Amino acid sequence: MDTLDKKYYKISEVAELLDIPASTLRFWEKSFTEIKPRRNDHGTRFYTPADIDKIAMIHYLVKERGLKLEAAQEQIRSNPHGIERRHHTVARLKEMRARVQSLLDALHSLR
Repeated sequence: MDTLDKKYYKISEVAELLDIPASTLRFWEKSFTEIKPRRNDHGTRFYTPADIDKIAMIHYLVKERGLKLEAAQEQIRSNPHGIERRHHTVARLKEMRARVQSLLDALHSLR
């Protein structure tokens, strides 16, 4: 998520960034009060990088940790900073794992 360089993102861009269907984003927007994208006069959603971080945190709780929506909402309400720290830590660990794996693949290809 560190590569977010635009001020606003459309729903299709967010869906692609997080590998989530746009329909899931629309559903989560109704279920979680934390997600509040701006809308233009035509109803087009515009997500800020902060919105995308919140969605990524929800994705972590629901898809990766397997919590139900109600449990994820409770976690976010009771300990938002702790959840955010865990989410960022897991994301960093996944990035480091991917880097190490690519280095291992490169070493194996030299043999």
